[in-house]
Amino acid sequence: MNILEEIKNKFDGKIKVFEKNNRRTYIDVAKEDAKELVRFIYCDLGARMSTASGVDTKAGVEILYHMAFDKYALLVSVRVLAPKPDPEMPTFTDFMPSTEWIEREIHEMLGVNFIGHPNLKKLLLPDDWPNGVYPFRKKTFESEKEIEER
Repeated sequence: MNILEEIKNKFDGKIKVFEKNNRRTYIDVAKEDAKELVRFIYCDLGARMSTASGVDTKAGVEILYHMAFDKYALLVSVRVLAPKPDPEMPTFTDFMPSTEWIEREIHEMLGVNFIGHPNLKKLLLPDDWPNGVYPFRKKTFESEKEIEER
């Protein structure tokens, strides 16, 4: 079974595949197609959800869902951009319950709203942490004056 060929055939025109080597692949997908792609990889192809990670970029928060095919020693990372200023993504908890905590962490640290998530309460930060302040977001300066004041 060639997993990458199955993914490419099913999502032709919706994804960009970057095969770093025979054990590591990245797949870029638009936000509106991400849930269908990850559901296919997880439910139909039998991957294990290893973890997810988030990176703050100028355009938005890039979320990577790291999916492991242990039998084939293959790690597929699905990359999706949740655009700023208010990054949103659908939750994957409805078909992949293991994403509940990592989505909470990405929400708390990077400010991504996971639409439909059953419990986006704080996980790591203290209860009195200010709303709208995300520790893993890069600081953007409003003006040169603000930069000089720092």
